[in-house]
Amino acid sequence: MIEMEKIDVNRIRIGVCFSEPVYFEDGKNMFLAAGKTAKPYHIAALRQWKIPYLLTKGKEIDPSEYVPSHFSDANPIEEIEEL
Repeated sequence: MIEMEKIDVNRIRIGVCFSEPVYFEDGKNMFLAAGKTAKPYHIAALRQWKIPYLLTKGKEIDPSEYVPSHFSDANPIEEIEEL
């Protein structure tokens, strides 16, 4: 089982994206879904609630590179038949 990594809230900036969901410090309540970018209201909530750190099993990625795990084993379509 992969342990969750602590993320300092200062790493969370507008546009940051992770390959796996990011959770609050309790490890149960999700802060940011996988592949979704942080918005200004996310940053404001962290500051207002004085959150010290977040948790994730993922890594920081470019949002354009995100591929949901349920798509990783999909077979590409070779050709579409006309009706």
